[in-house]
Amino acid sequence: MLEGCTPWPAERARHYRTAGHWRGESLGDLLAAAAAAHAGRTALVLGRRRLTYAELDRRVSRTAAGFVEQGIRAGDRVVVQLPNVPEFVIVCFALFRMGAKPVFSLVSHRANEIRHLVALSGAVAYVVPGTYQGFDHTRLALDLVAEHDALRTVFVLDPAAKAAADAPAGVLVALDEADAEPRPMPAPDPSDVAFFLLSGGTTALPKLIPRTHDDYAYQTRAAAELLGLGSDDVYLAVLPAEFNFTWGCPGVVGTLRSGGTVVLMDAPIADECFETIERERVTFTSLVPTVAQLWLEAAEWNEADLSSLKLVQIGGARLHRAIAERITPVLGCRLQQVFGMAEGLLTLTRATDSEETVLSTQGRPLSPDDEVRIAGPDGDDLPPGGTGELLARGPYTLQGYYRAPEHNARAFTDDGFYRTGDLARLTEDGALVIEGRIKDVIIRGGDKVSASEVEEHLLAHPAVAEVAVVPVPDPFLGERVGAYVVPAGPPPSLRELKEALHAAGLADYKLPDWLEIVVKLPLTGLGKVDKKVLAADAAARIEAADAPSEAAAAR
Repeated sequence: MLEGCTPWPAERARHYRTAGHWRGESLGDLLAAAAAAHAGRTALVLGRRRLTYAELDRRVSRTAAGFVEQGIRAGDRVVVQLPNVPEFVIVCFALFRMGAKPVFSLVSHRANEIRHLVALSGAVAYVVPGTYQGFDHTRLALDLVAEHDALRTVFVLDPAAKAAADAPAGVLVALDEADAEPRPMPAPDPSDVAFFLLSGGTTALPKLIPRTHDDYAYQTRAAAELLGLGSDDVYLAVLPAEFNFTWGCPGVVGTLRSGGTVVLMDAPIADECFETIERERVTFTSLVPTVAQLWLEAAEWNEADLSSLKLVQIGGARLHRAIAERITPVLGCRLQQVFGMAEGLLTLTRATDSEETVLSTQGRPLSPDDEVRIAGPDGDDLPPGGTGELLARGPYTLQGYYRAPEHNARAFTDDGFYRTGDLARLTEDGALVIEGRIKDVIIRGGDKVSASEVEEHLLAHPAVAEVAVVPVPDPFLGERVGAYVVPAGPPPSLRELKEALHAAGLADYKLPDWLEIVVKLPLTGLGKVDKKVLAADAAARIEAADAPSEAAAAR
């Protein structure tokens, strides 16, 4: 195990191997096996560009050899910051195959985040697109090389970016120059770290989550088997490929190991996605609730043929029932609710679940050896129906963040359960219901208000298209309940919303005190509503004594 990582206790590791979860597979071997079985089938699609399994496997082997020639060694960490392009898959599997460790980064990350990732990981190389969506990633990369002694090589996807850059000799390498005749390479230890995902919080710089070959191979295999994936399946990857949901739930990796086709898109724009679903006969995709809601609105008037679509997975944030109920009638496919985290635990609804379970829960754990607890304030387990903090451990849930001993001491129980920070409850039949984040609770004069609960009620109002509920500072109550609303037509007034929620039976202390009408809600790089930005905006308005408008103050 890489230094700075926490291994699974030996007894549990033996159990996971004996149970057949961990089979000694490396992620690089998964692609090689799929290429041997499905050589001529299409593996990756981006627009008009298509790669067969044989072509993809050959590119991976040549890129792995090219990285070795450029000085990358087994165990080295490499920050990978690419959009949804075939090269993202090629680079990651090449690094898997040679035993180096990709550190995933969103393309939306800038100097602050990348500087942190480079320093924390000790990265020796950095893979960038060039200039992408107006931002010069090459310039940022070269600036960081000058700051960090360990970071010595930048690989750039766009060859023109290399030609235009003023870089020291040997520092900047066009990605297509990392190409050499394949060579034998020592097989990575399946129990070692394969790559690093990033923690998804928006309140601090991300932490690094080590994922091993063993645990991720199991996660993707089990998820693919649960969905019944086969070589005729086509997965549309529209969320960032660096997102665990897109990469391996079962996502890109699960589809490739099953011999299916991965269609890459760089943005989840409904019209473009619908056209792609029709053209490529996409069978499943994964979305966050904000994107699902946009698709539902667009589908009302879009005439694309979506009949090939069998399943839409929705996760990444709580899916409110009002949206869940529209998925099948509007998109014509089955809904699968998913709760997952880059740290591990994955729960999913099943095809055999009742409609009520699919609409109102996030399903049951993926693995029979996933252990889930709901802990009360005193740390004791709560019975079914009780809401508390979700704790988890299992064959693909991390044992510790990378190089974070102090944080790990707080994030894990003495017996190795990960404290997720999610508020949840279990139904009588073992399905998980996520009620929100522990930090997504507003304490109004001593009363605790679940932001998610208020949002659920507000979304049921016909004048509300989208909503985010955040704390608003108050000198007397401590916090008040603030609502940012994207209207569905004429904007509602605060009084109108409060009366509707009161009539629906919501306790008075939970009613919104503060309303701001906006054109859209800010999103994180993973497509989640960025409540950190909204809370800061509310606090700034209060501090400036700029009372929010209840009328249409769209910005």
